Amino acid sequence: MDYLNTFWSFLFHQDNYWWQLLIATLIILITFLVRGLFTRIVFNVILRLSSKTRTELDRAILLAFEGPLKVLIIIIGLFLAFNYLPLPPGVMFVLTSLFRSAIIVLIAWGFFNLVGGAAYNQVSDLMNLDQSLAIFASKALRAVIIALALVIVVQEWGYDVSGLIAGLGIGGLALSLAAKDALANIFGGVIIILDKPFSVGDWILTPSVEGTVEEMSLRSTRVRTFANSLVTVPNAVLANEAVTNWTRMQKRRVSFHLGVTYTTPRPKLQECVNKIRALLENHPEVHPDLILVYFDQFADSSLDIFIYFFTKTKVWAEFMAAKEDINFKIMEILEQEGVSVAFPSRSIYFENKLQSQKSLKEPGV
Repeated sequence: MDYLNTFWSFLFHQDNYWWQLLIATLIILITFLVRGLFTRIVFNVILRLSSKTRTELDRAILLAFEGPLKVLIIIIGLFLAFNYLPLPPGVMFVLTSLFRSAIIVLIAWGFFNLVGGAAYNQVSDLMNLDQSLAIFASKALRAVIIALALVIVVQEWGYDVSGLIAGLGIGGLALSLAAKDALANIFGGVIIILDKPFSVGDWILTPSVEGTVEEMSLRSTRVRTFANSLVTVPNAVLANEAVTNWTRMQKRRVSFHLGVTYTTPRPKLQECVNKIRALLENHPEVHPDLILVYFDQFADSSLDIFIYFFTKTKVWAEFMAAKEDINFKIMEILEQEGVSVAFPSRSIYFENKLQSQKSLKEPGV
């Protein structure tokens, strides 16, 4: 019995190393058990409760921090287990610094998942951000999160980062001066995305290029011209140019002068004007807001009728078909009235009557 009592007191004495090691092992096992229970029960219950809310934002935030929370439970268990062991102060200082650094990394990990995840996408949709700008902002925020986490971890280990930050500032200034054109293109891309003068698929006209926008990035915009060539335009150039977006026009304009001969009688001319105006007012493809048909001017070789209207369609092929149909019907009106279309001509008058070829060949003439 004395030997058993001695062994029992040796085994379960508080200062016994094996007893402390056993307790530390039990703490680690309980930690893994708690992690499994948290994953299977608690976290799933929280997710089910969040799914009943009106928005999916809270669920997206929980999913972003799911991985860091699982690792955090294990790290807390390991810290408690090592803290129970009789370790030297220097080792405990290192373990404490590791624990605090791990907490900082886990927090950064959660926010890294949050930025660019489902929650970020929902917020960007609510703010009506352009997809390119949202991706750029996500990458920039993630870079800031990594930089901040790195700086805090370095400070946690007792290093002074003020000199490093000052050096990075000077290096960043030199880098910005060297890459000023690239930065100008990036800021131009941000301005284009915020102002939204055009989108992918729009037909645009600028002093540099005309065509359909095929791709937009933060550095450049690719435009497919009507000759089927691909033109890459730096965003800094587009941001400083006047951009005409033909796709966003509400209707397409038709404006021209119809010249008839000077031999056209006034009643015939007036009848043509009235019939053309009636044609446009009743045509199904003509927009009724503004229709102008007037005898405009006495030109050099014609009497000009000014015709101005808009088609309802914006599609080029449909616009050309409507315009062709209207032109044919205008020709029909002119044929019905016996009016001829004038062509550029010039009349020459001689002060003296010209002699014929025959009279010029006669002797003495």
